[in-house]
Amino acid sequence: MTSAYSLIVSQGRVADRTDGALIGARRVGAALSTLLAVESVVVGTPSAGTVDDWTVALPEAAETLTGLRDVLGDAIGRGTTPVLVTNTCAASLGTLPTVAERHPDAVLLWIDAHGDFNTPETTESGYLGGMVLAAACGLWDSGHGAGIDPQQVIVVGGRDIDPAEADLLEGAGVSVLSPAESTPERIRELVAGRPVWIHVDWDVLEPGYIPAAYRVGGGLLPHEVAAIFAALPVESVRGVELAEFEAGDAEVPEHVSVELIVETVQHLLR
Repeated sequence: MTSAYSLIVSQGRVADRTDGALIGARRVGAALSTLLAVESVVVGTPSAGTVDDWTVALPEAAETLTGLRDVLGDAIGRGTTPVLVTNTCAASLGTLPTVAERHPDAVLLWIDAHGDFNTPETTESGYLGGMVLAAACGLWDSGHGAGIDPQQVIVVGGRDIDPAEADLLEGAGVSVLSPAESTPERIRELVAGRPVWIHVDWDVLEPGYIPAAYRVGGGLLPHEVAAIFAALPVESVRGVELAEFEAGDAEVPEHVSVELIVETVQHLLR
């Protein structure tokens, strides 16, 4: 019997400044493979993290980003619901343009402590992952496409947003919900019955549950994310991306984080 899901695991460095996210993606991918009873498609080859500027990280990630785009397009073309497990948010440079092309009516739920809406002109850190959503919405050219309508984007749990980035988000018409505003009722109201594509950066959570490289206090709790997932009709979900689980962090045992991710995501894949 053909599975309703396709599982895609990114293992190529895409602006990784640490080594743990690639390991985390691999471990979560293995757990979800068991849960969904489907073999994963692995894209990319791991390499060591390094602190570099986006102008270096972007060309080095080209092969992985192109691979993710092609594999995602194939999964959607076969009528499956893609589940992507990626290392960094920057991997979405390769996926979101395909989402825009194949599901132009879908709302993008960007569940993240950060807006990731900087451009080459506004970035203070030079980090590629902090620019991915702006690229997908066409504010700058990554070389991998765009097409996401910013007025169909909802940033959920956003709380660490640079001033210039906030101006860009407001000007583009992106809805930004603080953790307190990120209730299932409010999200259902904004989605308004439309299909959804879901991106989760685990730093959206209050630190101490699932380690992430760029953790920020005042976040959502796991059961609150699960409640958001449970409030979405399963037939409305066109795909889901899970990113930024920093495995190997001594703060939380790795198996605990993997189990919590699987438990939370089950509310989407019910």
